[in-house]
Amino acid sequence: MEFLSLLQRKQKRGRLTAAEIEWLINGYTRGEIPDYQMAAFLMAAYLRGLVKGETIALTRALMQSGQVLNLSAIPGPKVDKHSTGGVGDKVSLVLTPLVAACGVVVPMVSGRSLGHTGGTLDKLESIPGFRTDLTIREFTAVLERVGAAMIGSTEEMCPADRKLYALRDVTGTVDSIPLIASSIMAKKLAAGIEGLVLDVKTGSGAFLPRLRAARQLARLMIDIGTAMGKRVRALITSMSQPLGWAVGNSLEVKEAIETLKGKGPNDLLEVTLALGQEMLILAGVARKRQQATRLLLRALTTGRALSKFQALIQAQGGNPAVIDEPGLLPSGRYRQETRAETSGYIRTLDAYQVGMLGLEIGLGRRRLDDLIDPGAGFVFRKKAGDRVEKGEILAEVYAASQAKAEATAEKLRHCFSYSDRPVQAEELIIERLLPDEDKVRRKAGARRRSQGRGSAGIKN
Repeated sequence: MEFLSLLQRKQKRGRLTAAEIEWLINGYTRGEIPDYQMAAFLMAAYLRGLVKGETIALTRALMQSGQVLNLSAIPGPKVDKHSTGGVGDKVSLVLTPLVAACGVVVPMVSGRSLGHTGGTLDKLESIPGFRTDLTIREFTAVLERVGAAMIGSTEEMCPADRKLYALRDVTGTVDSIPLIASSIMAKKLAAGIEGLVLDVKTGSGAFLPRLRAARQLARLMIDIGTAMGKRVRALITSMSQPLGWAVGNSLEVKEAIETLKGKGPNDLLEVTLALGQEMLILAGVARKRQQATRLLLRALTTGRALSKFQALIQAQGGNPAVIDEPGLLPSGRYRQETRAETSGYIRTLDAYQVGMLGLEIGLGRRRLDDLIDPGAGFVFRKKAGDRVEKGEILAEVYAASQAKAEATAEKLRHCFSYSDRPVQAEELIIERLLPDEDKVRRKAGARRRSQGRGSAGIKN
């Protein structure tokens, strides 16, 4: 095969065979195809697109560029969850131990924050001592002992994807749906899973703000997984405002622990339970969503999910005492309040703007090598739909310096908009997509989000 002929065909909207894509990825992984040539191919794929067959072939080539785990020696169904990312999205921290407490093995390979969206690895690493850089041997040992493990992509898994992602980042080809889908699915499928539930976000704080694009990505990832013999389904969920009350790495860990204790915010619990339902059904632990909900709530109320998270923390080198002593987690040294400019109802709380403000105090990264401040962040007191009086506290800002805290608190006021009439919040669970359906099925009787600050009604 010859690189230029493949490139020229793709530039003219031609299609590549699976064998040609495999040759391309293998050559790039071995260094036989240089960065400048692969950059040209990525731009051609970005501008001309990849059809479904090409995207499936690309996923398989990326996955097979490194080690593909075989977890068959570990008893139990293996099901993972992936979120396309958002602001305040700490669902994985609650969902992983919760589903594992119901008897499902959860081998979760997660990512870091980039841009305005947070990253599960950064949140976990705010726990003193917690390691996300486990070797494959360590990863499987934790899975066998605890029933769940949460790591980043290893050197042995999907090396082609790491090279390709770095190149996409500097060539402006990140936001291509086929390239996104293949990158996500290659890493997930390499982890030895049998099933996968996708949480595809839409709204201002999502990577793909428009519903149509979110739906397209979800459907493509379902098709990829199905073609490769895996059980995959997706929920499209709202990211128009931050999820939960806390935004920031250690602050979100604290909120996840509170949720596992039955005291978390209603919106976080709703999304977690919805995804947990799908995971238990894929695993064969439950047949219907109502049965799955009962199992999940029982794991919460009995404390089994909390104990599972504590065991997971300890197994991965973290300090398990944070469960009972959240003060052991990092905390921003300076605190500043943001207050309402007027009385009325909060119409919107712009998740994207919150995420961008978070970058200014160290919540995330503009580039992968930027440093994170694990204690920085926001704790909201009011969100969309809430009634507020002028001068009432809207949020608290935590930062490493007084100047940063004050400046950010002032800017945070502009993330809120107001109405003089009551506002009904958007549905959290927007759509549910299954592999055997051509049409999107709306979640029947989707509940409107409760905006009260109280707990989700779960008690130990």
